[in-house]
Amino acid sequence: MKLFFSPGACSLSPHIALREAGLPVELVKVDLKTKQLADGGDFTAINPKGYVPTVQLDDGEILTEGPAIVQYIADQKPESGLAPANGTMARYRLQEWLTFINSELHKTFGALFNPNAPAETKDGAKALLAKRFDYLASQLQGKDYLTGAQFTVADGYLFTVINWCQWVGIDLAQWPALAAFHARVAARPAVQAALRAEGLLK
Repeated sequence: MKLFFSPGACSLSPHIALREAGLPVELVKVDLKTKQLADGGDFTAINPKGYVPTVQLDDGEILTEGPAIVQYIADQKPESGLAPANGTMARYRLQEWLTFINSELHKTFGALFNPNAPAETKDGAKALLAKRFDYLASQLQGKDYLTGAQFTVADGYLFTVINWCQWVGIDLAQWPALAAFHARVAARPAVQAALRAEGLLK
């Protein structure tokens, strides 16, 4: 499997999932500004959407969109516990979390990374994120991970997204439960390996 990634982008989430599952992966770096691969190839020839994450399966099939990719990865190694079994309420809870992170957090951060976004837009995004972080902190009280004691692909995705706080001026210390979650996930060996491979950890 190939993972097309950009360091620190949302592609970190499937990168973490792959390492947690112990699956072999070839990393292919993408310059998101030029849409070029490290070897000079055209990334849009692989994913016309022009963004990461993107995976190319061993049979050549291309899969895009983070929540779909991480569930695919988890299903390749069910014994990893990265996702509950299909058809169970626990699986739907996982999908609920993945959707929440994608629509309420990931998309909201977009305004903060847009250099052309007006200050009012960025302030509004930070206010919305603060409300969502209040909710997350309440849900993490007394739990190691979003669904309880078991690390899942939703935790890898949440870690990836809240890791962006350091680059947009949001201090997670305002939400102790969320800051503790971030530290807990950051300490996992697979997460450390993914961060190191992307040049985000020395």
